[in-house]
Amino acid sequence: MTFIKRKELTPQERAANGAAALAKALDARGYLLAYHRMLCTYDPDLMGAYDNYYRELTLLERSFTYFEREVVWLVLLTSAREAYGDIHMPRAEESGLSRAQIHDCMALAGVAEAYPAMDFSKSWSKWISPEEADARYARMVEVARGEIPEQIAEIALVVAHAARKCRAGMRFHLKRATALEAPAEKIAEGVSYVMLPCGGPTLVEACDIWDEFAREGGCPPPWVLG
Repeated sequence: MTFIKRKELTPQERAANGAAALAKALDARGYLLAYHRMLCTYDPDLMGAYDNYYRELTLLERSFTYFEREVVWLVLLTSAREAYGDIHMPRAEESGLSRAQIHDCMALAGVAEAYPAMDFSKSWSKWISPEEADARYARMVEVARGEIPEQIAEIALVVAHAARKCRAGMRFHLKRATALEAPAEKIAEGVSYVMLPCGGPTLVEACDIWDEFAREGGCPPPWVLG
């Protein structure tokens, strides 16, 4: 593999392109982060390509409603401990989430972290029933989701476990989301969000876990091409 040559820009051209890219990023988001300024200064073409990706991933309507999208984002960003995700708080309010529902999203992210402990406890099989452990976790989920509709809560929990690289948790909620007839395209949209706060390798692992479970017949597949 070789590098693809770029057209050389003069310092003046780069500065003009950078200023335009910065203005576009600010207009699209309503805010600027440190890396936006860095990329616009030194690599405005890359910033432009990233800005298009960000727009496609997070701003354009895909399969989620606006409400559903922000539920998943709040649960994901909390699971990923992404402090810069606070832009999604006003977006959640704009999408129709009440303050109670915003708290419900925080509770869903919190209860997802109980799953690894419950799953670990199954190793003590002399005392712990796997079925009972799962049932108790499911009851915690039901309390945590509060006023969040069940189907989107399950999708959000698939995404939360994807962010935390919890294979068993993803499988648990993929099964429950499938039982609620959650469309595969909505699960795919939610899982795709993992790229931003958690990076490409985490998204690769999440897709592999989903594919593995689908091949076992536990849920619809993550792709039908290739």
